Amino acid sequence: MTEALTVRLDAESKKRLDKLASVTSRSKSGVAAEAIRAFLDLNDWQIREVKAGLKEADAGDFVTSDEVRKALAKWKRRAR
Repeated sequence: MTEALTVRLDAESKKRLDKLASVTSRSKSGVAAEAIRAFLDLNDWQIREVKAGLKEADAGDFVTSDEVRKALAKWKRRAR
């Protein structure tokens, strides 16, 4: 079951939404609903990861200075 939602967009975003809906042969509503779902999924993931990181930090689960140096050295070698 779906529910109606009114969203106000600036003119440029509305124009881009119209174009995307047209070139993908989809409704503006369908494109907008998919974008909102993707935005919500991303934010849910970020919140879960931040909470997990805070839980690890509260437990004192940190990397050592040596582990950081090794990781940075690895990335430095790859950049060359």
